[in-house]
Amino acid sequence: MSTFNILLRHGRGAIVAVEADGVSMRFSRALPPLFTIQTLNFVVDLATVFDKHKTVPFVTIRGMKIAIPPKGERPDFDAAAPSGKAPEPLDVSVQDVRIQDAMLVLLPRETNKKSLDFDIAQLNLKSVGRNSAMKYDAALTIPMPPGTLHSTGDFGPWAGADPGDTPLNGDYTFSQADLGVFHAIAGTLQSTGKFGGTLDSVEARGEATVPNFRLKSVGNPVPLSTRFEVLVDGTDGDTILKPVQARLGHTNFTTTGAVIKHEKQEKRCISLKVTMPSGNITDLLRLTTKGPPFMAGTVVMKSTIDIPPLSGAVKEKLRLDGEFDLRDGKFLRANVQDQIDQLSRRGQGQPKNQEIEDVFANMAGSFSLENQVMNFRSLSFDVPGARVAVAGDYHLDDDMVDFHGTLKLQAKLSKTMTGWKRWVLKPADPFFAKNSAGTFLRIQVEGSSHQPKFGLDHSKKAKTASAE
Repeated sequence: MSTFNILLRHGRGAIVAVEADGVSMRFSRALPPLFTIQTLNFVVDLATVFDKHKTVPFVTIRGMKIAIPPKGERPDFDAAAPSGKAPEPLDVSVQDVRIQDAMLVLLPRETNKKSLDFDIAQLNLKSVGRNSAMKYDAALTIPMPPGTLHSTGDFGPWAGADPGDTPLNGDYTFSQADLGVFHAIAGTLQSTGKFGGTLDSVEARGEATVPNFRLKSVGNPVPLSTRFEVLVDGTDGDTILKPVQARLGHTNFTTTGAVIKHEKQEKRCISLKVTMPSGNITDLLRLTTKGPPFMAGTVVMKSTIDIPPLSGAVKEKLRLDGEFDLRDGKFLRANVQDQIDQLSRRGQGQPKNQEIEDVFANMAGSFSLENQVMNFRSLSFDVPGARVAVAGDYHLDDDMVDFHGTLKLQAKLSKTMTGWKRWVLKPADPFFAKNSAGTFLRIQVEGSSHQPKFGLDHSKKAKTASAE
């Protein structure tokens, strides 16, 4: 087509391809560019140059980086206009946009903090009308944990004066995410859900499953599933958890809390509250102890979970503080259950009654965990005819217990024995019958959780524990 014909027809029918490299736009010299583009290609009908409404049918972008400053640091375009009025926006619509190798960067308020970076492998946008949201289809590569996120939904319209206010919503699928990149845990995460809000503040809800969740230090896989609702503050990365319904094996529990940065800390902390109204102790033991679980029963628990700044070994930073109540507990190892059965027989004054077997135990206590040492401020253990009350430490790293406290038996001391021993001990009954018990003894429990050793204790620890 000749130049004369193009001018005569006002460019109608003349399609022009435009290519550009190194495109950028910035708010001000004090801030990074709003966006940079390595290569930009689009086509346009020259006729749209003369139209009030200009249409670009197709745009391809490679190597795009969008950097959004935090609120409060974004320029006020209305105030910056010479007339004091906002400039008239360009009446341009783009029908189809294809973006590859992009990155969305949410800049932090504090210069010593890292930005929030989102890698976007591929993003397709389609316009459905002027001044309206664009339909998108995006594939993102998530580095931590590594996995692929696919999302579809609506994006926009773009808030040019304040990009963080740009609306965003959609559905997502996050698959085959390897939790093994973290220090303490492993498993394969899959999640689906919905989200909505703005680039500054996104609320998401969905489900996540890890069929082979495990602690690396233990190695026993236990299926984990959650239904969650979270609020992510895009300006600083803080994440607030609304009640999260979770299931570990056969155990249901609820978690609330946040992943936040406290004022005097450089990195984020995890702070959670866990409520377990009716848990399966076997599930918890399978996850937290090596080898097969040694106990069954129903546990009620409330606890806080705190993990200081997210660096280093999580197991060394994990802090717990809570209380629990175990009902109808039964030991799954015969040698331990035999000792519990014998304790109940002697406590009831029937040491030879073999019909007293497979007795259930109730346990309750308050605890704290720090530096891989579980400190039990109080720990009580009840079986028919006997009650143990101790306090002490359980060292998770080497699976060793060190408890000191008291044993109360319903029966008098002589009744716990048979034959001649019963008669020999009868004169001693009054000395041991105290504190509302037929027999009162100071005891200690040492060894591993799988093979604890019970014995009399004459140390100062026993007196301190019983006094508490």
